[in-house]
Amino acid sequence: MSETSGVQPSGEAVTGRWDGVDVHFGEEGGRLTYGSYLRLEQLLDQQRLESDPPAHDELLFITIHQVYELWFKQVLHEMTASRDAMLTGQLWKAQHLLRRVHTIERTLIQQVDVLETMTPQDFGEFRHRLSPASGFQSVQFREIEFLSGAKDPSFVKRFRGLSAAETARLEQRLAEPTLWDAFLGVLEQAGFSSTDEDDLRKALQTVAGDRSSHAEIWELAEALVQHDELAAAWRARHVVMVERMIGAKPGTGGSSGAGYLRSRLDLRYYPLLWQLRSSL
Repeated sequence: MSETSGVQPSGEAVTGRWDGVDVHFGEEGGRLTYGSYLRLEQLLDQQRLESDPPAHDELLFITIHQVYELWFKQVLHEMTASRDAMLTGQLWKAQHLLRRVHTIERTLIQQVDVLETMTPQDFGEFRHRLSPASGFQSVQFREIEFLSGAKDPSFVKRFRGLSAAETARLEQRLAEPTLWDAFLGVLEQAGFSSTDEDDLRKALQTVAGDRSSHAEIWELAEALVQHDELAAAWRARHVVMVERMIGAKPGTGGSSGAGYLRSRLDLRYYPLLWQLRSSL
């Protein structure tokens, strides 16, 4: 509960008490506020509807996808730092950052529930306005795939709507080490050979068979598998949501819609780590 302190505000300052504590707002001359720090005026002005008259659920659709892109930005931030930590031998830090990625990925999956409060009829009110835009065009999502280890140079060649800056970002991701590359470096630093798949299988078998001696490497491998599993769970959740929303209709960007998404369900970033399970 707030209560007036009896002190008259000076200028634009607002003075009061909150739970017995003096609170002052504005006395610093407006140097930094919650809104200015988060750029809220600019942020909240970015939800521009294309429908006319405005479709009620278009705001939800835009907000959800903008939130996804913000989370993608954070995931890339953490994954890049985790990779760099592996490259410099900071395995504890790499694991810590990947655990944060896992938590964000669970949030990404749960956000589909919010999107599914929109009915196909409601989506149909504005879907035609989206063409040729499509989630297929999310550059940050492709960066996540590239950084995870699923590099696809053909995406950069196929997609003609990329800006010069977006093209440069994707080409940089194609050129730089992936999480898997960094993990192979960890194995090499521990004295294992990673020159071919047979050597890698032997190394992984050794690590899995003697976790007391290779605990950090094993936990890091498990963190990569968890990232892979959650990415697969998101793809599965996403395709079912798309089928519920538009059925077998083609995507707004010209893709086959749910058909294309289903073709990606078997993607695994780290197949050797999955194959390892069969021999344990």
